[in-house]
Amino acid sequence: MPNPSPIASSVPPLEQILDTARVVSLPMRVKFRGITEREALLFRGPAGWGEFGPFPEYGDAEASRWLAAAIEAAWLGFPEPVRDTIPVNATVPAVSADRVPDVLARFGRVDAVKVKVAERGQELADDVERVTAVRHELPDAAIRVDANGGWDVPGAVEALGRLSAVGLEYAEQPVPSIEGLAEVRRRLRANGMPVLIAADESVRKEDDPVRVARAGAADLLVVKVAPLGGVRRALEIVAEAGLPAVVSSALDTSVGIRAGLALAAALPELPYACGLGTVSLLMGDVVREPLMPDDGSIPLRDAAPDDELLERFAAPAERRDWWLGRLRRVHAELSGH
Repeated sequence: MPNPSPIASSVPPLEQILDTARVVSLPMRVKFRGITEREALLFRGPAGWGEFGPFPEYGDAEASRWLAAAIEAAWLGFPEPVRDTIPVNATVPAVSADRVPDVLARFGRVDAVKVKVAERGQELADDVERVTAVRHELPDAAIRVDANGGWDVPGAVEALGRLSAVGLEYAEQPVPSIEGLAEVRRRLRANGMPVLIAADESVRKEDDPVRVARAGAADLLVVKVAPLGGVRRALEIVAEAGLPAVVSSALDTSVGIRAGLALAAALPELPYACGLGTVSLLMGDVVREPLMPDDGSIPLRDAAPDDELLERFAAPAERRDWWLGRLRRVHAELSGH
């Protein structure tokens, strides 16, 4: 991705980051993205705390954008907000339908719900049951589904045809490729099912994050601060794409959620509830007052880690060493050394 972040040209010395680096491991309430523990490396700079938490399978080049975002938070701070409260959706992982009420209960009152679908090892019937259970619990909520590129084009058209019976706000990344998204969008409209298509991976994993918009392959973008290289870079991408945006998390601690809230607060328009309520999926956090939804929204406020919580959730020594080694490599990647 060209110009990953304004911070990339002025990366602080590695020693300054290492001085305050803390590695945490937070247990998940339910398996999400195939993990049961969420690990992240946190560090403090002159502007506050940053979070570096690319998932383990990401290479150093892709992870460098996550580090740029963390440095932006810790060294530059965030742009001026235009709103001080951010509407958020609940997130339902690929759980069985009978667990849906318990998952939703942890989010409190919400007006929108994102439901994970197309989970490996599950069937379309499982997705239908899960989404139907959400609709049963929340008759008036906006429901969006996220396939993480798990279907092919015919499978996506079939699945969205069935799932749209409950009423869908939009479908996020139903297929992996930009060309596939465009074809799904075309077929749905030809079939009289104008389900909106949201692009996630086709924004944050592409060298050109705006290509999906130019290809007419999406109706809206899902943007995440860390994978895009920071709040300022994400704002540039949204402006260039000219499409509505939903701000989502990367399964962050409250430190990372704070960056997501900063992006949502700085966007000129925010037509959709954001996927920033995911601290509810963790069994612990690094701040005393986690950034979690209250009556369907999260107020904009700072999130500074608590020393006792950093100790309580400190990662085992071997995992700490793994993250510090990764930090060294990615810092070298970002700074061009």
